[in-house]
Amino acid sequence: MKKLLFALIIVFNVLITQGQNQNQNDRVGSKNQIGLTVTDLINGTLQLNYERLLGKHISVNLGVGLKGEEGLVSLSGLDTEQLKTNDITYSGFKIIPEVRYYLNKTQTNKLDGFYFGAYLKYTQFQSDLIGTYINDAQETFDIEFDANIKVTSVGFMVGYKLPLSKRFYLDFLIAGPGAGFYNFSFENKKDLPEEFYEDFNAALDKYSIFDLLSGDFRFNSTNKKSDFVLPSFRYGITLAYSF
Repeated sequence: MKKLLFALIIVFNVLITQGQNQNQNDRVGSKNQIGLTVTDLINGTLQLNYERLLGKHISVNLGVGLKGEEGLVSLSGLDTEQLKTNDITYSGFKIIPEVRYYLNKTQTNKLDGFYFGAYLKYTQFQSDLIGTYINDAQETFDIEFDANIKVTSVGFMVGYKLPLSKRFYLDFLIAGPGAGFYNFSFENKKDLPEEFYEDFNAALDKYSIFDLLSGDFRFNSTNKKSDFVLPSFRYGITLAYSF
């Protein structure tokens, strides 16, 4: 996946270089836009975007986001009779290259109106899992895991960019369905009995998101990693500036 991401970024840069040599199209406005995804701020993520028009219809966009642990959206920790953990927070970054096609009939300027396209999204987050575990013998153990989550998503999208003025736009990403390829890894910092992992997997099964996973999704003492595929979905609102 890293090689695919690296190759796509190279192609992205080549397309921008080629696009700079193309003739101006007939519509008014600049061929470049920078934007801030305002909906991501709710989740503690600062995402900036750069979009470049390559022709009358096609543009490329690159989004880069940094996420802190703070945010209005959080995941509750595990809470069973035997296993209790803190709320789950995470931080990291994401990179999102896109290719867009704008519908000529809905455009006023060079980079507005309805569009559809494709995207590749790579995210990498770090988190921790801290809590206590009580086994069947009523022995208590401390839990301390460092988690690393990597997700590569591919999909399609449709949206509408509304011109607010000559320079400012609102970009509504209406829908972005796709598939996400997840890689979870845990580093255990405390000694835990073998039966912990059975109870840990049973606790994870209670999360509704894990209902979508195959039966191969399991953590154990020798291999604290898991790979799986889930549906993914993107949406958001971006405030853009044209120059």
